Amino acid sequence: MSTIDNKAKIAIIGGGVAGSSAALYFGQLGLNVTLFEKDESLVSGPPWCHLHAGGNLYREISDAQCITLLKQSIDFLRFYPFVVDYRPTVIVLPTTDSSTPEALLPRLELLTDEYKAHIARDSKNEVLGKPENYYQVYNREEIELLRTRDTIKTPKTFDEWMIPVAKNIDLNKVQFPLIMVQEYGLNLFRLAAGAAMTLENLDSVTLHTHSIVHNVQQNFPTDGWNISYVKKNVGHTESFDYLINAAGFRTGKIDDLLGAPCKSMVEFKAAYVSHWDECNDTQFPEVVFHGERGTPQGMGQFTPYPGGYFQLHGMTKDITLYEDGLVANSLVSCQPRLGQDFIDKIEKSWTQEETQKRTKAAIEHLSQYIPSFSTATVGSKPLFGAQQIPGDDPTLRVAEVSFPRERYARCEIVKVSSVLDMMDAITKQFVELGYLEVNTIGKREFTDAIHLDETSLRKRAESVAVKRDYPRALANRNISEKII
Repeated sequence: MSTIDNKAKIAIIGGGVAGSSAALYFGQLGLNVTLFEKDESLVSGPPWCHLHAGGNLYREISDAQCITLLKQSIDFLRFYPFVVDYRPTVIVLPTTDSSTPEALLPRLELLTDEYKAHIARDSKNEVLGKPENYYQVYNREEIELLRTRDTIKTPKTFDEWMIPVAKNIDLNKVQFPLIMVQEYGLNLFRLAAGAAMTLENLDSVTLHTHSIVHNVQQNFPTDGWNISYVKKNVGHTESFDYLINAAGFRTGKIDDLLGAPCKSMVEFKAAYVSHWDECNDTQFPEVVFHGERGTPQGMGQFTPYPGGYFQLHGMTKDITLYEDGLVANSLVSCQPRLGQDFIDKIEKSWTQEETQKRTKAAIEHLSQYIPSFSTATVGSKPLFGAQQIPGDDPTLRVAEVSFPRERYARCEIVKVSSVLDMMDAITKQFVELGYLEVNTIGKREFTDAIHLDETSLRKRAESVAVKRDYPRALANRNISEKII
């Protein structure tokens, strides 16, 4: 006789990547899920744009973290194929950098072997192209030759993708070889749209947007939780058997209500939107220029979107990093306290002056290596938000979830690709509690049944972007094919 409790009620606070994904996953498994999100639409947290299929953007992290990121990225790509922009990433070391491109090669070989092992276990894991094409190196002579070729409207090979880089990069300011890696783009607006469209059609999920949770109390007769919230100025209280805290940088507020133990940081992050008229019709790969974080030569990230838009990161204090933008929790509260200036940016708006100043600084930073990019202009307000980081290591890139109280999961993802590992860990808890059968741990098959109409998805994603005051183009993928 089955002991599964099909009537268990799951509350999820926060509709960012973690909360929306958990609602979608557990809703597909048939659990009774209620998702609370304070904003109008889902997935409106800090900016992300990159799959991190191996963590090659971060030289400072361990091989073990890179291997985990590779596995998580494969899972994420299989779970959310409609979010992925199939274009590669070029890794560049400037001549000013203290390291060399050759120093990256052992890790790339390690990741290639790991990718092969994942495919050997399951052929469906071949989502990053052929493993022998996981990365490719280009010496100066090869780049000089590509510089003479015409750009290709729809690139299909590494060489075709590398042509615009060869034509635009200052070859005297970079070390060789250049390295191209099968790390793809991720589209935040497509995930916001696709997750909402899927959740709205799941009978097992109740979606409460415009809803602010203001109190959580333990329900002692049932060992569950009473959640009080305000939706459109009307107060409500509901009871639940299990609570998932996916409140992002406000996670500590829920911990405080529960008296849960904690140790975490919050970091404010911003990426800048530029428009480059000269490249309206050119398909660029992403280009990452390595550099020491926090110095004037900090890493630069050049992320392409359709229509000549580029998202820019510069890991300097004049661009992406902020003085006092990284704060830790205190002895009296789990919630790290960002300065009011950062809260105003998140809850209200950016000033035009700061938007102009930091976006132009980002354009100048990237123009060191792509001189013609100096003609780019401000494309929109920045993409921004605050990110929770568990523990006390700001370089941490792999974290998923913790369980500081009974029937309580605290989501702690640092990279979006870790949501599947997060859900597997919570699933194990649900099995122990009798909410799910043991064979559901790691279950992914139902994701194959999620088919979204591309036209409807694109229109919904564009609508989300426009309502948030971003260019419509940021909601679209480049028209490209998987690399052959």
